[in-house]
Amino acid sequence: MTVATLRNSVLDLATASLRDVNRTLHLAEAGSFEVMHPNGAHALACGLDAPLDVTVRGHVGYYCGGMNKAASITVDGNAGTGLAENIMSGTVRVTGDASQSAGASGHGGLVVIEGDASARCGISMKGVDIVVGGSVGHMSAFMAQAGSLVVLGDAGDALGDSIYEARLYVRGTVASLGADCVEKPMRDEHLAALRVLLDRAGYAGVDPAAFRRYGSARRLYHFKVDNVGAY
Repeated sequence: MTVATLRNSVLDLATASLRDVNRTLHLAEAGSFEVMHPNGAHALACGLDAPLDVTVRGHVGYYCGGMNKAASITVDGNAGTGLAENIMSGTVRVTGDASQSAGASGHGGLVVIEGDASARCGISMKGVDIVVGGSVGHMSAFMAQAGSLVVLGDAGDALGDSIYEARLYVRGTVASLGADCVEKPMRDEHLAALRVLLDRAGYAGVDPAAFRRYGSARRLYHFKVDNVGAY
């Protein structure tokens, strides 16, 4: 059987190179794949553009699942910097913790981190939905333009700094809000949208009413000399 015809396979990084494993995933048009012994490999399962089901058994390094399109990727472990960076569609899930900049610049799809996420989670997000089962670090959702960040735990300092139109939902405490980020009313439409996100992420038993919503005060959209200290 050639690499191009593989549809269901166990890929072992203890015996195959990262290049060969990624090449196998890129050539596949469908199917399920299990990646063994990742041992913190960087750039694993990046740029997938087919409806694959990929499960990584262990910890991964930088940029796992980056630029994902259509694939469903699960990391059974922790993830390094830039998890699901620039994701377009599909799902990337981590059962453990994620380092900084998870979901950065994501345009679509769903990113689920069952543990904690470090600093700058959702930085410059452009439509991706991110659900964090634990807490997020400082500067999360910095310059977030669209999409949603849902945090079941706490949020660090400067949440939503310079935010545009993304929606932030936090169940725990927020250390501080960034420039132009304010708490907003939680209306019925937001409760309904959050219910859908929680269900998609596997948190059907969590009550949306326990969250607070944050977003842009829209004071920084246009330059005003009175706000110069905030730029």
